Amino acid sequence: MKPLEIKKGIYWVGVIDWNVRTFHGHTYSTPRGTTYNAYLIVDEKIALVDTVYGPFAGEMIERIREIVEPGKIDYIIVNHVETDHSGALPAITKLCPGAKLFGTEKCKEGLYRNYYENWDFCVVKTGDKLKLGKRTLGFLEAAMIHWPDSMFTYCAEEKLLLSNDAFGQHLASSKLFDDEVDECVLMDEAEKYYTNILWPFSMIILRKIEEIQKMNIAIDIIAPSHGILWRKDPAKIINAYVSWAKNETTKPKAVIIYETMWQSTAKMAYEIAAGLISSGVETAVFDIALSDRTEVIKQMFNAKGFIFGSSTHDNDMLPVMAGFLKFLKGLKPKNRRAAVFGSYGWAGGAVKNIEELLKESGIEVSVPSISVKYRPDKNELTRCFDFGKEFAKKISS
Repeated sequence: MKPLEIKKGIYWVGVIDWNVRTFHGHTYSTPRGTTYNAYLIVDEKIALVDTVYGPFAGEMIERIREIVEPGKIDYIIVNHVETDHSGALPAITKLCPGAKLFGTEKCKEGLYRNYYENWDFCVVKTGDKLKLGKRTLGFLEAAMIHWPDSMFTYCAEEKLLLSNDAFGQHLASSKLFDDEVDECVLMDEAEKYYTNILWPFSMIILRKIEEIQKMNIAIDIIAPSHGILWRKDPAKIINAYVSWAKNETTKPKAVIIYETMWQSTAKMAYEIAAGLISSGVETAVFDIALSDRTEVIKQMFNAKGFIFGSSTHDNDMLPVMAGFLKFLKGLKPKNRRAAVFGSYGWAGGAVKNIEELLKESGIEVSVPSISVKYRPDKNELTRCFDFGKEFAKKISS
């Protein structure tokens, strides 16, 4: 692709990664690929806002060359130190050794620990500004959205918010703007992105959006560092973030997540699901050992109820379930109800340990757990059905 002009003299010079299928150390699936967005602002001074993942540095540099010689870049704005956004810095700074870098104090620290380069770095805080000529860049610290070093860059003259990881999605497309792509796909990926990356920071996000709103910042375009840019209606994604952060999208829905050894726990899961469905509760069921964790988390995000089940092995839950629950704990879900079930042979342990992990995570276990020795008989399956019906009452009230 050629560089794309998003405003007069402001260009997208990022790259499209069509083939990436996992992200964040395989914790996030990206079946639709992603982009690494970088932006070049040409004024009396030339600024590059963010770079791209290191292996794509050459592609970004060639796009820049179609507009200006990279050596003419005066400033490089680093909104976030994570290497999918800063990885091309060593390559681009070799071509513009006189460029000054701008970012937060935490960004300066993180860049040095990643690259061990003594770049000319200017630490900025909320309210600081950088004059380019006709345009001025303002900086807004956004710590923990989603790293301590994160910040936004805002160009008031163009009403352009360069938001880095906020408002992004993992979505590869030859189109750049929200009015050029399928809106359902776009919002699906935006919600999945929020759920798997930003969910733990919901209260911080709410406060930051309130701060921006109090500043009366006019926004024509939100340009994140992953995925599609928002120009048709930037308020749409801002309002979605507010709703997600406030848990306004939760509903009487149950997600059953289980791991099974010899299918006894699976039989229990299906019967519990039948009890929920008979009560009119929307239900989703996942064998976590066979499922895409990213999609499971997204399904859980708008559900009021979680039901976890596992067979017992070595007096504990099975390993994939254990890893999943540790990951869920880090997401810090609020105002959810849970239930636990499982099967065992000569000794139990899985159910008790799941209950303890849920307690540590702040998730309330709302009905007494159910355990079955070996394979459930007809009466035990009936108990599972009733267990589902009882949980349905808890999340429907």
